[in-house]
Amino acid sequence: MAEGKVRVRFAPSPTGALHIGGVRTALYNYLFARQNGGELVFRIEDTDSSRFVPGAEEYIIESFRWLGIKFDEGVSFGGSHGPYRQSERRGIYKEYVDKLLADGKAYIAFDTPEELEAKRQEIKNFQYDARTRLLMRNSLTMAKADVDALIADGVQYVVRFKVEPGQDVHVNDMIRGDVVIKSDILDDKVLYKSADELPTYHLANIVDDHLMEITHVIRGEEWLPSAPLHVLLYRAFGWEDTMPRFAHLPLLLKPDGKGKLSKRDGDRLGFPVFPLEWHDPKTGEVSNGFREQGYFPEAVINFLALLGWNPGTEQELFTLDELVSQFDIAKCSKAGARFDYKKAVWFNHEYMLKKSDEEIARLFAPIVAGNGVDEPMERVRQVVAMMKDRVDFVKELWPLCSFFFIPPTEYDEKTVRKRWKEDSPRVMAELADLLESLDDFSLENQEREVMAWVEAKGYKLGDVMNAFRLALVGIGKGPGMFDISAFLGKEETLRRLRRAIEVL
Repeated sequence: MAEGKVRVRFAPSPTGALHIGGVRTALYNYLFARQNGGELVFRIEDTDSSRFVPGAEEYIIESFRWLGIKFDEGVSFGGSHGPYRQSERRGIYKEYVDKLLADGKAYIAFDTPEELEAKRQEIKNFQYDARTRLLMRNSLTMAKADVDALIADGVQYVVRFKVEPGQDVHVNDMIRGDVVIKSDILDDKVLYKSADELPTYHLANIVDDHLMEITHVIRGEEWLPSAPLHVLLYRAFGWEDTMPRFAHLPLLLKPDGKGKLSKRDGDRLGFPVFPLEWHDPKTGEVSNGFREQGYFPEAVINFLALLGWNPGTEQELFTLDELVSQFDIAKCSKAGARFDYKKAVWFNHEYMLKKSDEEIARLFAPIVAGNGVDEPMERVRQVVAMMKDRVDFVKELWPLCSFFFIPPTEYDEKTVRKRWKEDSPRVMAELADLLESLDDFSLENQEREVMAWVEAKGYKLGDVMNAFRLALVGIGKGPGMFDISAFLGKEETLRRLRRAIEVL
């Protein structure tokens, strides 16, 4: 690693769908790495084998592929610091567990779940620490021969970190400043379990960050209570000089009420909290995804970037490159960021407008074809140009503009009562004759000729246009009438006009 090279990592657990809060954490790591000319490592933390969910790892990778967040090394990306799955690093962790034991920085404990529960009942607010460890069944209170005999007999044990009381533990946080914790409040966390011969998150995390030369750890606020323990572990190994700088991001909060954002909030209010649709292999439950809901990945990235970080300007729309150049981890909020899902919809609408008509047409064309309509791409593009500013998602285009492709078979009753007047059949018949006489059916010529006819006849323009719209569209909504008739062409326009006269 070159001197001063920034290296960050995103290390999810394959326990299910990737929460949108995890996506934001990965995004901030990506922005920080790119801004500093650094590298982003993708690691899988799968030491808790009981929570492993098949397909979760592939889901996570596909999520980032869709979002456009690219990793430099890690699981499925290669690199020189592998393996990158913690389950494949057992031997590495055991070596460091043994070192802590040999140095007296950790100890072996045989307490059963029943014994621990009994102690909790006996001692109020019990935690396994400097005040209680000598009351328990561990290598600090037992003869070495007895400890060795139990291990030889296959009795399960854990290795606990020996936290020394009376220390001030400083966590150098890029968002929160110098956070000081008294070691007296920390418990002797379990670092290793003989049952599966795997370390816990705390040890594996520290060893991996050190060996993979991670310089900055950017993660969610929920990990802040773990930071003092991680600082003490770095000290215990003598790695103070390579200790990463921390940044603990603000929580994503519910759109309403108190507490952090959960899947239940999405289910309750009708918005996704996962990047992609997730099919739970255990329960069969299907959860919504931003992709399947019709969000553009750029809109999701833009929305997430501003949840907890503010550029200090009025600008809201950022390309990924602009985010890289303007992102400042120190400007992240300490307070939680409320998940305003309506703002996510706003972002998607803005990106709908930013995208070319051709790009939206390519996305809309399969929907048109799926409704049994065979139209050239240029015709689809023309409709998109007229209608895309009226919707937030591509999927909303069809119900709004199907009339361009399929003539109405019925007419909205409320609009008929309001807009189809007693003289509408006669006036529409006159309009049909006028339109039929036009050799030039362009929008401009139609508008010129019809306006002159309305004025010459003394008709009310609103009455004529409302009836005309009802005849062609079936409802009282849509773009300009001559936009519609020019798109439909003379033959189709006359067919629809005369059918409306006959039916209505």
